[in-house]
Amino acid sequence: MRTFYSLLWYLLLPFLFLRLWLRGRKAPAYRQRWKERMAWGYRPGTLRRSLWVHAVSVGETLAAAPLIERLLADHPQTPLLVTTTTPTGSERVKALFGDRVTHVYCPWEVPSALKRFFRAFDPQLVVVLETELWPNLCAETKRHGARLMLMNGRLSENSFRGYRKLPRLVRPMMAQFDVLAVQTPVEAERYVALGAWPERVHAIGSVKFDMTLDEPVRQKAAALRADIGARPVWIAASTHPGEDEQVLAAHRDVMARHDDALLVLVPRHPERFDDVASLVRQQQMTVARRSAAEPPAQAQVYLADTMGELLMLFGAADLAFVGGSLVPVGGHNLLEPAAWQKPVLTGPHLHNFTAISQLLDEAGGLSMVNDAGALATTLLALFDDAARCRAQGEAAAGVVEANRGALEKGLTLISEQLTVNS
Repeated sequence: MRTFYSLLWYLLLPFLFLRLWLRGRKAPAYRQRWKERMAWGYRPGTLRRSLWVHAVSVGETLAAAPLIERLLADHPQTPLLVTTTTPTGSERVKALFGDRVTHVYCPWEVPSALKRFFRAFDPQLVVVLETELWPNLCAETKRHGARLMLMNGRLSENSFRGYRKLPRLVRPMMAQFDVLAVQTPVEAERYVALGAWPERVHAIGSVKFDMTLDEPVRQKAAALRADIGARPVWIAASTHPGEDEQVLAAHRDVMARHDDALLVLVPRHPERFDDVASLVRQQQMTVARRSAAEPPAQAQVYLADTMGELLMLFGAADLAFVGGSLVPVGGHNLLEPAAWQKPVLTGPHLHNFTAISQLLDEAGGLSMVNDAGALATTLLALFDDAARCRAQGEAAAGVVEANRGALEKGLTLISEQLTVNS
C-alpha cells in the first residue's frame, strides 16, 4: 500500500510545483526555496544526532514555541532542527528563534527526498505536532534508527473516520510511533483504534494551555490600546474567505448602537490582506492598516496585516471572536484570548478544537454564534453588560489556568526518548 502511495507522490510532483508557483502570485515566498521541498542541495552530515521538531504553519509554530524554548534550555548540546511547510510558519520560526535553531522546510512525502533529508540532518528523535501523520516520514524515521514521537496530538472525529478508511496504510504508520502524547482520553482511544500501541499513548492535555503572557507582550498591548482610545473594541481573529463579510456585517450592526466601535480584523493568511482591505472599503467603512503604521484612533476597522502579533492584539481588545468557525474550517486557537481574560466568541464549526471549546463552554467562558446576526447580538449584549463581560472573561481564563501542565509532561517524555536513543 505504501508503495502505491509513494508512486502517487512521484506522479503528483509536477502539480505540486505548479501549485507553489500559482500560490506565489499572491504570496511570493511560495516561489522561493523550492529545493528544500525535495531536500536537494544539502550536505550529508549537516547536523549530527539532532532533535527534529516538525510544525506546519504559524499556529503550530506558536503553540510549539514554549516547547522549543525549553528544549533549547534543557538540551543545549543537542542540535535542534525545526521544520515547517509554509512560508508564514518559516517566518515565525526565524523571528522567534533566529540562529538558535536550524530551520528548513519539511520535504514532501517522496522517499528519495526523505532519505536525503535524514542523511543531512541525522535526527535521533523526530517530534511531529498535532496531526502531522505522514507514512513515508514515519517509515524513514524508523529506517534511520531514530525515535518517533507525536506531541500535542489531536484527532477529530472526521479525521478519525477518514484514517480508518485506509487501514493498510495507517495501521503500520501508527505502530511505528514510540510515544504519542495526545490531548484527551478520547483522542487516545482513537489513536489506539488506528493502530498505535496502547502502552505508548499518553493523554497529557494540550500544550496550548501553557502559554505565557510575558511583559513585552503586555506592554505592546497596552500601548496599542492607548493609541485606540476609550471606545468599544472587538477583534475578529484568523478569519477566512466567506467569514470577513459576516464579520463586517456584524460590525455594522454594532456601530448602529455604538458609533465609535472599532473592529480589529486579522485575516488568517497574509496573501489576503489587500483583498480584505478592499472589502472593508467596499462596505464603506474607514480602515487603518497596521503594516502602514496608520493610526487606529479614527478608523472603524483596524486591519492587522502583520504577522506574529495576534497574541498581543487580543490584549488590546475588549471582546474576541475567533475565526475559521463561521465557515467549515474547524476553528482556531481559543485559548489565546482566554488567557487575556477576554470573553471568547466563536462560530459553530469547531471540530479542530472540540475538547477545548467544551471546557470553555462548560465554564461559561464561550459564546457560540451561528451567523452575522447572532454575532452582532452577542457582541452588543456583552458590550452593554460589563459584569457579564467580566465574568465570562474570568471564566475563560480560569480554564486556561486549570489545565496547565501538558508542557512539563511532554518534556519528560521527550527526555525519556532521547535517553533511550543516546
